[in-house]
Amino acid sequence: MRPFCYYGKGDEMKENKKGLILASGSPRRRELLGMLGVPFEVIVSDAEEKVTSTDPVKVTEQLSEQKAMAVANEITDGIVIGADTVVAVDGKILGKPSDEEEAQKMLRLLQGHFHMVYTGVTLVKKESGQKKKEVRTFSVGTKVYVAPMTDEEILHYVQTGDCMDKAGAYGIQGIFCRHIEGIEGDYFNVVGLPVHRLYEELKKIRKMM
Repeated sequence: MRPFCYYGKGDEMKENKKGLILASGSPRRRELLGMLGVPFEVIVSDAEEKVTSTDPVKVTEQLSEQKAMAVANEITDGIVIGADTVVAVDGKILGKPSDEEEAQKMLRLLQGHFHMVYTGVTLVKKESGQKKKEVRTFSVGTKVYVAPMTDEEILHYVQTGDCMDKAGAYGIQGIFCRHIEGIEGDYFNVVGLPVHRLYEELKKIRKMM
């Protein structure tokens, strides 16, 4: 088993008495989960991603479950959180751009319109001595409105490099925020984790809070 990394609110080293594990190396998800004030561990999932659907909601749910189950198979006790976020325009998923040219093409699709950001989350509860795992999977969608952008504005943003590791070629929490006209739904979901819904689901799967 790979070694655990321990994180809590403010990146403090804490004992993880509740057995909460984040199956993601994303610093954004680590920060958002830390905002709940609950100690957790990070084990980065090495799951081979496979999807059987083109529907954005189903894709995020399938991938989040694969990530969570891969880590759950490595532990004896705990609750594993797997998550996956996609950007979709008219039902078509936009992944991470492979180069600056592709990033510009994506941003031209987004500018002047709205798109959806979906995050699928899977919780897998595993207890020693029990063969059956408890699994909860859900997804949350947020509508994002991007203001009209000139080619110069698109090029300027792309040249910052902020777009290259992000689905849809943008990050709402960075300099791109100046092009966001508004959202309908959970802001944190766009960043990568629907914090409130996750909190409610954690309360259901175990009295943690």
